[in-house]
Amino acid sequence: MSLTNTKKMFEHALKKGYAIPAFNICNMESAQAVAEVAGEKKVPVIISVSEGAAKYAGYDFVHAIVETASKHYKNDIALHLDHGKSFEACKEAIDAGFTSVMFDGSSLPYEENIKITKKVVSYAHKKNVTVEAELGKIIGTEDMVHSTTESFTDPEEALDFVMRTGVDSLAISIGTAHGINKSIKTPVIQYGVIENVHKAIPNTPLVAHGSSTVPAKWVDTIIKFGGEIKKSQGISEKDIEKMSKTAICKINMDTDLRLAHTAGVREMLSTHPEKFDQRDYNKAGKENVKLQVAHAIKLTIGK
Repeated sequence: MSLTNTKKMFEHALKKGYAIPAFNICNMESAQAVAEVAGEKKVPVIISVSEGAAKYAGYDFVHAIVETASKHYKNDIALHLDHGKSFEACKEAIDAGFTSVMFDGSSLPYEENIKITKKVVSYAHKKNVTVEAELGKIIGTEDMVHSTTESFTDPEEALDFVMRTGVDSLAISIGTAHGINKSIKTPVIQYGVIENVHKAIPNTPLVAHGSSTVPAKWVDTIIKFGGEIKKSQGISEKDIEKMSKTAICKINMDTDLRLAHTAGVREMLSTHPEKFDQRDYNKAGKENVKLQVAHAIKLTIGK
């Protein structure tokens, strides 16, 4: 099946009360793992690539890998650019065949965020590509995204922003955090913010970034086989399940897949020091990613 945008995905999720997991991938094996598990479970899924990962691999290479993986299954798969920091980055992704892009202007002055988001929306909609934007600041560090401060999304500002930009979905700040340690604080999800923003823009799908659960089993395996992770903390699985039943239609997970794959690679190379074929250790990483993806789908979609 060909790649699709997120419009119908989100409409159905909002109507039925579940969230679609968006998995950030960094290699072919992770893309395969996400597509295989979602295909077997017959659920919609979003495969995301950060701007840094897209530049590293090449936008066209990423598109070719994900599109090829999607053709083996009949479920809906969207290819999404995560945290595009400029119009040019979003345009490059759209031109390469991405079906969804995020312009992240949350660190910009409000009016400049609106201006560039409108420009991205105008270009994307002509090519049937959906656009996500962000309001509020989410604390933490992940890839090219970094913020040492947190500010929750204001409902009135969200309404003004959506009306003036025509954006398809909105990432909001609700207490989640990017990265492996969530900035060394216990995340407290602000469900009141979700409710109030949804009341202000009831027809706009909402997105939760920074929602990795940072499973202890992957962290422990990495440490056991020579890795060094000093502090780690994730969003609770109970919060992922609860958020999925609110107006949040998309839940982003990046760190969890990195940990799963790395745990598999480290264990394989440590327990089989004679191995040097990339296929052997990447397969071990892929199998862990499949387990993590399946668990995340259970938490968000319930299947």
